[in-house]
Amino acid sequence: MARGDQIYAMREWIGISSVYEHHGIDCGDGTVIHYRKTDTAEVARTSIALFGQGKPITIKVQPVALLPDTVVERAESRLGEQRYDLLTNNCEHFATWCKTGRNESEQLAGFGLQLDRLQGVDLRRLIEGTTRDRSPEAAIALFHQALGDIAGAHRTLQTQYQRAKQDADTWQRVAQTALDQGREDLARAALHRKVTAKKKMNTFTQHLAELVEVQLTLEQNRRLSEQKLR
Repeated sequence: MARGDQIYAMREWIGISSVYEHHGIDCGDGTVIHYRKTDTAEVARTSIALFGQGKPITIKVQPVALLPDTVVERAESRLGEQRYDLLTNNCEHFATWCKTGRNESEQLAGFGLQLDRLQGVDLRRLIEGTTRDRSPEAAIALFHQALGDIAGAHRTLQTQYQRAKQDADTWQRVAQTALDQGREDLARAALHRKVTAKKKMNTFTQHLAELVEVQLTLEQNRRLSEQKLR
């Protein structure tokens, strides 16, 4: 890792390990600038150890990136910011903006959700718990629609993960068989395909990141709306 790198460490969620990527910018001096979540979410500079929380730290490779000093300067310019937003300004949005100038989150874009069937303003209000202009009944109907879409995305990701895992296991067996037969060339080719399958597995796991957070937030707000009906 080096100054100006966009890095991430896997985080756990509700007891499930390695669910999502937490992104930040390596300052090159043993510190990282990232959206740190405590009682509030704030852009802060912390040690690499605190950022990683004992997990391996990986470099996020961007095809086109700004110069390292510029990346760090952009990160420093937002120290103290408290404008975390799940959909538009999460930790990956922040780090990608520092690194490339683009305010993007691949994790959020990769879910395959059909939430576009909901109006953007409705989804925003559901997440923020501000549906005062709707009756509790109407809000609950929207909650169920959004949660149904998330459940479908979970099933899709689980299926894709299992297929990738089967592929990885298959190519491992092929590689071992090739080695037993003295065919190192075939073994190398099989191991290359195994690595590709493992990368897919990691991608599907990482895509659960913001998806899980959206789900838990919607569930919490749905319960609040249901309490209003009692």
